[in-house]
Amino acid sequence: MGAILETKNLSKSFYDPVEFRALKNIDLVVPEGQFASIMGSSGSGKSTLLYVLSTLDTQYEGNLFLQGEDLSLKSKNELAEIRNEKIGFVFQFHYLLPEFTVLENVMLPALKLAKFEQKQIESNAMEKLKMLGLEDQAIKKANKLSGGQQQRAAIARALINEPKIIFGDEPTGNLDSKNAETVFEILKELKDKHNQTILIVTHDLNLANRTDRIIKLHDGEVVN
Repeated sequence: MGAILETKNLSKSFYDPVEFRALKNIDLVVPEGQFASIMGSSGSGKSTLLYVLSTLDTQYEGNLFLQGEDLSLKSKNELAEIRNEKIGFVFQFHYLLPEFTVLENVMLPALKLAKFEQKQIESNAMEKLKMLGLEDQAIKKANKLSGGQQQRAAIARALINEPKIIFGDEPTGNLDSKNAETVFEILKELKDKHNQTILIVTHDLNLANRTDRIIKLHDGEVVN
């Protein structure tokens, strides 16, 4: 099983108002098909690490590899392409566009990638919605869905380009316990049935304990 994601000596500093090392010499390997969670107290560097790993933050030292490719050498434009093609995102807030239908929201990253014709993209998007039990909501405006449905639609959108890895920043953090459980079960099923690699930041120990691995952060360092 090859590594999807790897870091070597990854460090990150903030310089305002004074220098602060948020991440310190992190060496990490995430194998293909692993569902891993990042935990740590507030200020430990969890979200900072996730944003660096997912290429949303490019100001760091050390090396970051996706499928063996060194991303620290890529330009902003190259990284934007890699993000769209190989990385899926699920945030605490769904960031669906309210004036678009659910189907249109799911199609957007694929239309941007422009790998397939629109008809094919629409068909692929419907397939993802079906997988998440939302096919009957496809033509509704996104703001007409419940919170749990919106988060499931956000997962469908994250899956549309068949990403190599899905990053989640507190993907259940804005949901009640029933919907949080549903979203977690969906992520687990993606891993179990489709060998999807998933890396989430969570403060929910109950959920983290059911992932394949917990990466614990303390003061910017991996401690396990």
